[in-house]
Amino acid sequence: MLYGLIALLVTPGGAPAGVAPSGVANLTFRPNDANTRSGFEHLYNLEYDLAVREFETVLKAHPDDPFATNHLLSGVLFRELYRIGALDTELYAEDSFLTSKQFPVDPKRQAEIKGLIERAFQLEEARLKVNPDDVDALYARGVTRGMRSTYIGLVEKAWFAALRSAVGARRDHERVLELDAKFTDAKMVVGIHNYVLGSINFAIKVAASIVGLSGSKRKGIEYLYAAGQGGGETSVDSKIALSLFLRREQRYPEALKLVGGLESDFPRNFLFRLENANLLNAAGRAPEAIAAYRKLLDDSKAGMFAESRMEMVYYGLGETLRGQHDFRGAAEAYDTVQQYKAADPDLRQRANLAAGEMYDALHNREQAVSHYQAVIAAEGSSQRAELARKRIKRPYGE
Repeated sequence: MLYGLIALLVTPGGAPAGVAPSGVANLTFRPNDANTRSGFEHLYNLEYDLAVREFETVLKAHPDDPFATNHLLSGVLFRELYRIGALDTELYAEDSFLTSKQFPVDPKRQAEIKGLIERAFQLEEARLKVNPDDVDALYARGVTRGMRSTYIGLVEKAWFAALRSAVGARRDHERVLELDAKFTDAKMVVGIHNYVLGSINFAIKVAASIVGLSGSKRKGIEYLYAAGQGGGETSVDSKIALSLFLRREQRYPEALKLVGGLESDFPRNFLFRLENANLLNAAGRAPEAIAAYRKLLDDSKAGMFAESRMEMVYYGLGETLRGQHDFRGAAEAYDTVQQYKAADPDLRQRANLAAGEMYDALHNREQAVSHYQAVIAAEGSSQRAELARKRIKRPYGE
């Protein structure tokens, strides 16, 4: 489940091209030119088209630079992941995402992503053939392997192939740290793997140790803090991963502080605002969470964000109102999710089932059964459909 969570990295016109606004002002990139810095500013504000345009300009100027290739790959990949709804952290709250259908990826984007992955690998391997201890090439290859893992895991649902690529990324970056202990960017992937392997059950941990993998939650969090504070190009991504892990550890004040800093640095990033509201709810601060969701809805309607997914906000609001026993308000929020036809089908089904349960709690059996039947009609053989059948036989709460 945690590998899916890491996918979360993170009105057009923001910063002018060639200008590095405050969000990335204190970070160092390679190449550390104006277009690269502007590209990352746009990327972390979810202004994907603008980010891709900047990264394309950089790659034209540096056609043999694997870093420039990886940057364009990140822009193209995460633009597509956001479009198909794969960056919603709530999607990975259940293990059902492991067996759900593949996301409907644009074939042209799919070919572009694969082409950039192959191009990056060719550039990295050429340098490593000359010098196997080329730190920059090792690091870049680890980045490419990491993005390949994200792509084939979340899009193609080829989990074993994704895991192999992820392990390769970890080993590349462990080698980087052996050669240069101050290369803090490499601590992100190693930190993520340490935390994940330190969190899994004993049987899987033993299996991992057989192939030479080990993990420690403490070390993972320590490494992510170091990468987040290192001022390199993984600083923002490390903070995102760290906030998710701190949330899992119920270290809510630390997680809220991290996400609050990201919100401040990248005010046009809808996902950072959404995660802050989700964290407030998880921390037991429901009234603040409800206010945060409603403010996010108002700001989205006012056009504050280049990209926003209102259905995610309504679902989070529904979950929070449900926890406060405002069943009518929760049902209305869940039902509003259905108005967004481009919403991820899994989110629509979660909202449908939850709405049915709320109508049961309101003793509106007819409405409840209607929602359960809609879940079954959409995915008759799923675990969620099976639960809906049980709800038809026996109302929720009885």
